[in-house]
Amino acid sequence: MLKIEELVHAYIHSHCDFEKEIVLTNYFQADWEADILFIDSEGFSHEIEIKLSKSDFKNDFKKSYLNKDTGEKFLKHDKISCGDYICNAFSFLLPMGMIEHNLIPEHCGIIEFYHNADTWETEFYLIRKPKKVHEDPYWKLIDKDLFIRKMALNLLQRKMEIKGRQEELIFKNPFDIRKK
Repeated sequence: MLKIEELVHAYIHSHCDFEKEIVLTNYFQADWEADILFIDSEGFSHEIEIKLSKSDFKNDFKKSYLNKDTGEKFLKHDKISCGDYICNAFSFLLPMGMIEHNLIPEHCGIIEFYHNADTWETEFYLIRKPKKVHEDPYWKLIDKDLFIRKMALNLLQRKMEIKGRQEELIFKNPFDIRKK
């Protein structure tokens, strides 16, 4: 069975130019997490949401969020389709044939994949390009300095997480979250 991390790795290494794009995985975007987020040199941003089951796909359209400032409740895909969304484009990455294309909103791109378990190769097929939901570059909507600080903190958290797994730390890891 193909793990989501392996799928992400296969996709980004076959479709990204790491010298020209910022590529983030499992990046918290506003109130939700982007499975894959690309930001190109002009600031064009594209979120790719991975769905491996029909139920997970359907649940994505039920996700509602609360605007912290106004208290307004909204559905994620309503916000995307009207252009009131941080990313310029949004796509679904799905197993081949899992969802009928007419069930996917027109603004969403569709990327399907086929994984051959015998050869361990994964092929990707662009079925439909996403529509640009707005023209604003990512850096107009996001403070670039805050973004860089957040990335640095994420790297530090990951380093401490990995280090803590491999050796006993003599101090309490401040990033270690435990249920109380």
